[in-house]
Amino acid sequence: MYCGEKVKLRAYKKEDIKLAYEYMNDSELKRLLVNKVPYPMILEQEEKWFESLVSLKDIYNFAIEDLETGKYIGGCGINHINWLNRIVTIGVFIGDKNYWSKGYGTDAVRTLNKFIFEQMNINKIKLNVFSFNERAKKCYEKCGFQVEGVLKQELFRDGEYCDEYIMAIFFEDWRNRLII
Repeated sequence: MYCGEKVKLRAYKKEDIKLAYEYMNDSELKRLLVNKVPYPMILEQEEKWFESLVSLKDIYNFAIEDLETGKYIGGCGINHINWLNRIVTIGVFIGDKNYWSKGYGTDAVRTLNKFIFEQMNINKIKLNVFSFNERAKKCYEKCGFQVEGVLKQELFRDGEYCDEYIMAIFFEDWRNRLII
């Protein structure tokens, strides 16, 4: 487990499945998640996902837990690793809306970045975020991510086509932010 100021990143537990299922079926959260079709999910899908965690290779998932209460509030993970070029793609979500806009997502991203740069010897962390998800974009910018590219009209959501930003942070930029 890895601790930040507000959150702990830890392995998923069987007890998290029911809440994860509820989070993944929240319509407001679903519309914000990259590469997620906003269809309802059934509990058995979440259970199969949990069971598959053991066999995943080069994909690492962490539950996000509130340090103060111990409550499971969301998840984050490394969705793809390019070991040759030392690049990872990450994803993050805070499922419990009581924790939105209070710094928990930012702390989770910072904690995940620290783990990736200090323990995995990665040079670049990247992620994708939809143009309408201003809260997430601000979070990533606070953590040092910069927009590298824009995929125009990549997503059809809420009756219109939306852009998707590709954002990244490099090890050297992350390290320099620590020194300042």
